[in-house]
Amino acid sequence: MKKLIYIPIVLTGCWILYTACGKSFLDIPPQGRVTEEEIRSNPTAAVDLVNGVYNVMWLGGFGPDIHGLQFITLTSISSDDADKGSTPQDYEPALQIDNFTFTPTNPIIQNYWTGLYQGIARCNQALDKLPLSPLPDADKNRLIGEVRFLRGYFYFNLVRTYGGVPKLDRVPTPDEANSDQFQTRASAEEIYQLVIGDLQFAVDNVPVKGATQVGRVTKGAAQMMLGKVYLYRKDWQKAFTLSQAVVNSGLYDTLSNYADIWRAKGANSIESIFEVQTGLNAACNAAIELYANSQGIRARKGWTDFGFGFNNPTADLAAAYEPGDKRKDATIITIGANGTVLWDGFRVPSRDSVENDRYSYKAYHSRTQEPYCGSPDRTPKNLRVLRYGELLLQYAEAANELGNGAEALAKLNIVRKRAGLPPATNGGQADLRQKIWKERRVELAMEHDRFWDLVRTGRAGQVLRAHGKVFQDNKNELFPIPQEQIVLSGNRLTQNPGYN
Repeated sequence: MKKLIYIPIVLTGCWILYTACGKSFLDIPPQGRVTEEEIRSNPTAAVDLVNGVYNVMWLGGFGPDIHGLQFITLTSISSDDADKGSTPQDYEPALQIDNFTFTPTNPIIQNYWTGLYQGIARCNQALDKLPLSPLPDADKNRLIGEVRFLRGYFYFNLVRTYGGVPKLDRVPTPDEANSDQFQTRASAEEIYQLVIGDLQFAVDNVPVKGATQVGRVTKGAAQMMLGKVYLYRKDWQKAFTLSQAVVNSGLYDTLSNYADIWRAKGANSIESIFEVQTGLNAACNAAIELYANSQGIRARKGWTDFGFGFNNPTADLAAAYEPGDKRKDATIITIGANGTVLWDGFRVPSRDSVENDRYSYKAYHSRTQEPYCGSPDRTPKNLRVLRYGELLLQYAEAANELGNGAEALAKLNIVRKRAGLPPATNGGQADLRQKIWKERRVELAMEHDRFWDLVRTGRAGQVLRAHGKVFQDNKNELFPIPQEQIVLSGNRLTQNPGYN
């Protein structure tokens, strides 16, 4: 009897195949289950297995989530960059996150945990079976490197959100599944070491950009992500060395028009280092559920509803931009009294026709000028996870902390020049640190790193309380372990401080 590996696969297009293809997304049939026998005998089965790991990143909606509404809420609505939006009574769990009045029973906190562990489960199943493939060792290691990058990314988001979590680094046997090893928390340090090991393997085994299909993990993506982890660890030398390697590769640059980065024309551009790939297929499901639509313009009664209206840029964010900064109008849709016309010609009739004054332009996806299959909840918009603009600021921050102010300033000013701003000056290490942090905010606004940036730099309490949130120091830097998970573990999972 064949042993079945239950990992649902949906092939999203040529980006995810090793063979050349001329068919569109609509011509590629969904794949179901991959058997162990197929892994052993068919080289392409290993690729299918890895594709199933990539596609788990579409998880969103109101259930298990990796990049959808729950992710948006925990990473952006929690920060000073965004308010919940919509109407006050709409979706109470998100309002609790916005105000820091949540408890361990909040479903957003549960669903994000579940989504990330579903991703990790797919990674572990793939890693368990890939060594069986008849592919040459170099090809197998390339696939393993891609999967370990994704597992490292999922665990990085877990440890940033919850601190120490259960360490599932392999597929447990049935006898092991309920053991203390898999039902208790590893320390944050242990999880970071797992992340570092996974990302380093990817650095050593995946090809550079241009030597693999568009959308797959590259050496530059692995180097940048590992450098970012070291930034969080305040290992400035390693963060600098890895960031410098990406810069010196010459494979990346800033896209000339900042606004184009988040449009279909900017997908996988010269600025792109890693994106969640989406597209059109027969099932109309090759997209992150509720990513674009949940952040879309929320109409009042009597006007075409274009979205849920969540994750609205704050007045504080709007005020953070210097005069003449091109990034402001590329980041924030501001609804005027007499309406607003968007880049694709879509017109919001008036301020009175919508619930909120501001919406995220980076999340906007045109239904007339960009690919669209008629399912608003599955809008095919790539999520930019890593890009060169952030890499330059990562490089600058590490360089400044190492005392190399000239190098830090040079990279900072590349970012400012693209924004149409005059070059910054160096008033010393402390002054330049503040300028880099400020530049990170406006360069990366609404890109889901702001809350974590505030926590890692020790500013979360001060900044978020000033924004009206009831943030408590030594508690709210982490979200609680979901109560449901504690119960399922037989109370072997311990809670984060302050949430008992």
